[in-house]
Amino acid sequence: METTRRRFLGTTGIAATALFAPGILRNAQAADPILVGSLHDQSGPLAANGIPMVEALKLGIGEINAKGGLLGRELKLIHYDPQSDNQIYTQYAQQIAVRDKANVVFGGITSSSREAIRPVFSRFKTLYFYGSLYEGGVCDRNTFCTGTTPAQTVQKLVPFAMENSGKKVYIVGADYNFGQISAKWMQKFVRDNGGETLAVEFFPLDVNNFGATISKIQAAKPDLVLSVLVGGNHISFYRQWTAAGMKGQIPIASSSFGLYNEPQVLDQAETEGVYGTFGYFEELETDANKQFVSKLKAQMPAIPYLSETAATSYEGLYLWAKAVEKAGTVDRVPVIEALESGISFDGPSGKVTIDHQTHHTIRNTFLAQVKDRKWNVIKSYPDAKPEDTASVCNLIENPNENKQFEISL
Repeated sequence: METTRRRFLGTTGIAATALFAPGILRNAQAADPILVGSLHDQSGPLAANGIPMVEALKLGIGEINAKGGLLGRELKLIHYDPQSDNQIYTQYAQQIAVRDKANVVFGGITSSSREAIRPVFSRFKTLYFYGSLYEGGVCDRNTFCTGTTPAQTVQKLVPFAMENSGKKVYIVGADYNFGQISAKWMQKFVRDNGGETLAVEFFPLDVNNFGATISKIQAAKPDLVLSVLVGGNHISFYRQWTAAGMKGQIPIASSSFGLYNEPQVLDQAETEGVYGTFGYFEELETDANKQFVSKLKAQMPAIPYLSETAATSYEGLYLWAKAVEKAGTVDRVPVIEALESGISFDGPSGKVTIDHQTHHTIRNTFLAQVKDRKWNVIKSYPDAKPEDTASVCNLIENPNENKQFEISL
């Protein structure tokens, strides 16, 4: 078990001044704290992504407490490290819900970890926020998903990359539900835009040898490689691709490259020219983002890069905080109702709004290309909607729905 520092950061908040009047909490220290739970990998294969997510929550909590907290009470972070192990995720989810009685929990990175803990929070009526980009389809009134879905990113990436590269596509992805379902979306958008998918291959997260696959790609001669590879081991694909002399011959576009600091970890020659799409890039030139990046890196200088999941964790915290303020309580149902009223927050990625129908976010998304180991943002898509999940989920009409749909493509 890891617990957060008792000393909260005394920095000013991005867009927080209007949120929390300083006179609200004269007796904040005397009141019981509001418990904010966190289940994010701090060790294991996905730690590079989990560490910035926890730090983003710490930053937001510090900002809110510096402005007086919520409803006369300070926020306290309770964090556990699931170590990239879904069994440990489940164990800690029960502990944070039943023993710790957290008022809200932010957690999970992979879709499999989310689906390990989401039923636990539903059963014990603990409000849950999931901050990772994923394949879409979660429909659960107790759950709010702040990351992007394929309709917000892949739908933009595929036609752009095909227009700039060609119609014949080879897809490689991680062998679990995120990679598999994302690959199906890629195939759909390839097909919708007049292209052809030559082959699709999946790899477990512990695979780091891609020589045979690169030989297959060379033989197939596609115009474009689409990648949904994930995690530290899969970085090897890009190294081996360059070593095989393929860099510059066949372009790569990915909806996951960059989520784990790949442009900073790999050499310039191995990353140059890769296309990517997310709901956030550290390079966004807005005042709110510059403040967010400056404060978070000052808090933890060892973070090499801030990807979408750090921003969506931070934005999710503020969306929840605004809902608590509106509801006048931390009780789960009134807070859910406040979130469903169309709560918005202007964060590092721009304006983010909770969509009542799906409990996902309407947010800006961006398309970029790596240049000199940094992302060069090429296009912006304002107010992108989670249309994929909306095609199967309607929590307005069916508020008792509680499942993840596999969307028919």
